Amino acid sequence: MSTHSSLPIGVFDSGIGGLSILQALQQQLPHETFVYFSDSGFAPYGERSDAFITERSLYISEGLQSQHQIKALVVACNTATTVAIHALRARWQTMPIIGVEPAIKPALASTTSGHIAVLATARTLASPKYQNLVSQLQGSALVRHVACNGLAKAIEQQDTQAIEALSALYIAQALARTEQQPAVDTLVLGCTHYPLVLPLLQKHAPASVQWLDSASAVAKQTEAKLQALDLLAPPTQQGHTWLQTSGDSDLLHAIAKRCLPQRQTA
Repeated sequence: MSTHSSLPIGVFDSGIGGLSILQALQQQLPHETFVYFSDSGFAPYGERSDAFITERSLYISEGLQSQHQIKALVVACNTATTVAIHALRARWQTMPIIGVEPAIKPALASTTSGHIAVLATARTLASPKYQNLVSQLQGSALVRHVACNGLAKAIEQQDTQAIEALSALYIAQALARTEQQPAVDTLVLGCTHYPLVLPLLQKHAPASVQWLDSASAVAKQTEAKLQALDLLAPPTQQGHTWLQTSGDSDLLHAIAKRCLPQRQTA
């Protein structure tokens, strides 16, 4: 077992959205210690320039490494992944770095109508990384792209009224029927904030619609990379989670308490 195996895993997002990824990581890796950084003071990233997002991502990674000596980094943010993952991997060439991408592949595998919709920020949908992913996987299937402007910000601000209104608007766009196309039967949550309000989103869609996000896949990929490098925590280690933020610490802890009920946090 590596001497670094007991070190923590760093996880960061533009805000609270990455808690949906952290929850899956905790379930998949119960013996690991995590340090979660929410950059809520600068959220949402979707409204920022590429240079700003890259600078913040590198700054956060430097802080996590210098303060906690992390053994791996999970970029629990779709926008930061599309913009900054290459810069992060160039900076930390010996550290496993895991990003997030929309669950298009499993959605295409599970759709019966051959028509899926991806809900994401306009920034993610316009990125070459996302467009390349779709072109590689799409085949003969139909993929509808729904830019959910303002939804991540509303979730970040815990603005229930705005979340409700935007959820109704964007789900209607995602499921809109046309005579020429089969019905959309699978919705992909392409922003880590969206799973946090899944019940509100589901209110506006038929029960038959499938909902997919990337959390489980990210957790499994993280486990596989740690295992390959002999970095999995010893089974005797009690997992712990530390929470840090550039924004409202009380709000982060309150939301984390709801999302992460089975893990001690500090």
